[in-house]
Amino acid sequence: MQFNQNIIKVMPLLGTIIKKSIELKQENIVSDNSTHTKEQVRVLRRLLRKAAHTQYGKHYNFSEILSCRKPEAMLEMFRKNVPLNDYDTMHTEWWYKCLEGTENVTWPGKVKKFALSSGTSGASSKYIPVTQDMIKQIRKTSIKEIFNLAKFDLDPTIFTKGALMLGGSTALNFNGIYYEGDLSGITTRNIPFWFQKFYYPGKEISKEKDWTKKIDQIVAKAPEWDIAAIVGVPSWFQILFERIIQTYNLKNIHEMWPNLKIFIHGGVSFKPYKTGFEKLLAHPLHYMETYLASEGFLALQNEPNVDTMQLVTNNKIFFEFLPFNEDNFDENGNAKRDAKTLLLNEVKVDETYALVLSSCSGAWRYLIGDTIKFTNIDTCEIHITGRTKHFLSICGEHLSQENMNMAIERMGKELNVNIKEFTVAGIKHSKMFAHHWYIGSDDIIDPKKAKESIDKHLKILNDDYRTERIAAINELFITILPSNVFYDYMKQTGKLGAQFKFPRVLKGNKLTEWENYLSSNNIEFNKI
Repeated sequence: MQFNQNIIKVMPLLGTIIKKSIELKQENIVSDNSTHTKEQVRVLRRLLRKAAHTQYGKHYNFSEILSCRKPEAMLEMFRKNVPLNDYDTMHTEWWYKCLEGTENVTWPGKVKKFALSSGTSGASSKYIPVTQDMIKQIRKTSIKEIFNLAKFDLDPTIFTKGALMLGGSTALNFNGIYYEGDLSGITTRNIPFWFQKFYYPGKEISKEKDWTKKIDQIVAKAPEWDIAAIVGVPSWFQILFERIIQTYNLKNIHEMWPNLKIFIHGGVSFKPYKTGFEKLLAHPLHYMETYLASEGFLALQNEPNVDTMQLVTNNKIFFEFLPFNEDNFDENGNAKRDAKTLLLNEVKVDETYALVLSSCSGAWRYLIGDTIKFTNIDTCEIHITGRTKHFLSICGEHLSQENMNMAIERMGKELNVNIKEFTVAGIKHSKMFAHHWYIGSDDIIDPKKAKESIDKHLKILNDDYRTERIAAINELFITILPSNVFYDYMKQTGKLGAQFKFPRVLKGNKLTEWENYLSSNNIEFNKI
């Protein structure tokens, strides 16, 4: 008993030491705003140098590119000699060899781990190489993320509490050649030893592959934990909190975890979920957004109380930016062959760009499928606007995922309802066109009021939409569904879990599959 009492006395002191160490470290890692472009040149040289003797490096003559002493010449030759790639080209021409166990294909050595992407568009599952260098890249940026907590006004004892990370299974599948699994499962297996004491749900629960069982186990263990920070996708934490509150007959999640102060989130936009999420709290949280994709840790929130993230320009990833417009992309969101990228010193504020990267996992001039906007060029501040293939433009309305998220967020606030999921389809209607919104909520929602609100806000957010609502889009349809319909569909299609996101736009076969699912399960989806 005396030992335990001594531990209790020491813990606040330990928290003070941890916080002070973070603050001192933070002072030393602040980058000079003028160095980002130079950092990117150094990163590219190092990537080219390390991969020069791979199959890819020899094919595209990295040695010749490296012979250019002037940065401008090297950058120009790199963009001229190396083609733009999407997953299909990288996989069919190069990465399939890695899956067969071939060494030195696009990065030195043998790829032993592959991250399975969520597959919200294109192939049902994408195998993204995860090298040891990429694991180090993610770990280094994650530590910087922890250091950024020094900028928040937090009690030192917070740093002695637990962090709940809701991710994929750490029990990776092994086929005799490589391991495969969700990126969060891969990275969690490699968390620093000093952090393991604070990490929840712990090794055993983290291994669980059945997502429903994992949630059940976390709910059962919740009273035993003192959680100060949560890390993961907003939609799944909302589900978890609702389960805990219901199971233990609580008013809010802070009755279970009174020290909960921090939410580190990413994967999807938080805006559509924020109103409903905050109804589950007793007091506000500090929010930190991250941009951790299957291809690497790309950006993180650098300051409190902002809705932007700073690109990580000095850690093994080289960025290019492809203007997201009709000159560079076709109607399906595929980049055209002659598309020209821009570099960090060439971009503009408030323009939409598709993100292109070259990385220490052997991705080269690779379109990851995300679109971004810069809010500050000097500090490389960005926010994610959507996906290259998740937009609606059936008649020139150019409706982005960002537009959709904001319209749903504003509608939810206006009607005081909690929207948990949604998706949109563009359809033909009466010789013209219509948008069909499927909205997942457990609240009672008047479809007509939802329709009026969404339409009103989209007209404010998007001039093209406002024009086409007169000229070509003659109707909006709203279908309100219980939120579990979306989750049951994801479960049936094998995409239930923290790494999976419901696509915000449904087209072609995806739309047909969704409507067939609703029909086959006798789920009414009347259009209002």
